[in-house]
Amino acid sequence: MAGDPELESRGRLVRSLSALREMLPSSFVERRRKCGKPNCRCADGRPEHLHTQFLLSVLSQGKLHTFHTPLDLAQKTRSQVELHKRFQEVAAAICRINLRRLLRLKQQEQGGRKSKAHPLESTPIRELSRSGV
Repeated sequence: MAGDPELESRGRLVRSLSALREMLPSSFVERRRKCGKPNCRCADGRPEHLHTQFLLSVLSQGKLHTFHTPLDLAQKTRSQVELHKRFQEVAAAICRINLRRLLRLKQQEQGGRKSKAHPLESTPIRELSRSGV
């Protein structure tokens, strides 16, 4: 269907997925802790003296795995985790568009009989395609 705004929106969303190829499906955690050495600056427990630790938590085969992330990779890792969040938003928007199209097709096949309108049928397309990508 030429000029179908939903198809155009869905196409833009699908094309935007290639920008997310470096995503990591995980959580990035930054925490501050004592190292355990009695003479270290962190031994007094003051927040400004604690060591910063970066962790990547990944759920794999039903188990949580946690990996230390070195300081030089922390920002890149954090960005990759954010890309996965954007991927989830884009995927949800594509699914909402597909569901709206299916509900509309179902209504057309029922001979145009009006059934109770689904809330997604009235959601503006621009709202569906807001993804930050």
